[in-house]
Amino acid sequence: MDSLLLGGSVFEVARPRLAGFRRRRSSALRVAAQAGEPDLSVKVNGLDMPNPFVIGSGPPGTNYTVMKRAFDEGWGVVIAKTVSLDAAKVINVTPRYARLRAAGSNGSAKGPIIGWENIELISDRPFETMLNDFKRLKEEFPDRILIASIMEEYNKAAWQELIERVEETGVDAFEINFSCPHGMPERKMGAAVGQDCDLLEEICGWINEKATIPVWAKMTPNITDITQPARVALKSGCEGVAAINTIMSVMGINLDTLRPEPCVEGYSTPGGYSARAVHPIALGKVMQIARMMKEEFNHGQSLSGIGGVETGNDAAEFLLLGANTVQVCTGVMMHGYPLVKKLCEELKDFMRKHNFSSIEDFRGASLPYFTTHTDLVKRQQEAIKQRKAIRKGLQSDKDWTGDGFVKESESMVSN
Repeated sequence: MDSLLLGGSVFEVARPRLAGFRRRRSSALRVAAQAGEPDLSVKVNGLDMPNPFVIGSGPPGTNYTVMKRAFDEGWGVVIAKTVSLDAAKVINVTPRYARLRAAGSNGSAKGPIIGWENIELISDRPFETMLNDFKRLKEEFPDRILIASIMEEYNKAAWQELIERVEETGVDAFEINFSCPHGMPERKMGAAVGQDCDLLEEICGWINEKATIPVWAKMTPNITDITQPARVALKSGCEGVAAINTIMSVMGINLDTLRPEPCVEGYSTPGGYSARAVHPIALGKVMQIARMMKEEFNHGQSLSGIGGVETGNDAAEFLLLGANTVQVCTGVMMHGYPLVKKLCEELKDFMRKHNFSSIEDFRGASLPYFTTHTDLVKRQQEAIKQRKAIRKGLQSDKDWTGDGFVKESESMVSN
């Protein structure tokens, strides 16, 4: 047990279930890399994954057919679209997406898609149907990692029933949706929880009291300091955090009709923004969480990076900041499930370039190079001082050398 100080009170928290998880493993998932071939396999919260690429919760994980396709194409993990006990309250509209394009060549308006907004809700399929899909997938892919994304109203009994029934299907872990920026905040669901640390602490307590498999808390970027809810989730027993979910947005106004997009019967509502344009924001949030975790936690908690991943280099950036896995959702919607093959090859190319043989060889390698602005000023002043000292040139006639005569002369020129 660990002691936890929150709100002036000390609580005893059962520390992670990492050693006792029910898990299905296969030596096939951790095949020894061929000579000189980078190994993409990772172990996260006791779960073996063939690569760090994860289908993020959303349309790419809506049903058995598409999740099977993801496994067939080679994705390391699939996170299903978020489920709750009562799907009857979930009613989606169409259209529910809007895109932002960069300027095209030669003045074309059809440049590459850089932004994507959605006003889509969680799964509208009956709960029992989703449970059957989970069971079928685990029966057919016992060695693959299937994670259930779950969300429920502010009700302990409902949360714990949801956890018990989903866990019975054989899923390998939970991702808790504390971060959807639109939908049903009045029911204390999604980002309404992730933005309220007291509420988050309470619900995480209910969840971790019941769950016997790893729990990831998915963080909202729509908050001043994302490390605060991440810290609360981890201290409340979650084995990992995932960041970021989509950013609250209004995609734009149609200047012909004067109506907002996406337009449903002439009206719209703010939604979640994703795709390439959010990548720098996501990197910043993940960096903040990773630094906090490195300083305050050492129990093997994990971090899953999300936001604008379309290339292996995009993924490498999250891993360099300390992420254990990298999630892709909008990228799959734009490029299809075979995208994972491109991601794997590009990540391997990056690893070959730097002679990395495994993900752990470079995970978190860039994190130490972030500091404060005050420290940057100090470092630059010291560097300038050193450069000036070098420019002073030779201190004595005895320092001249025949081989370096020209450079030594240059070192003492003032202009």
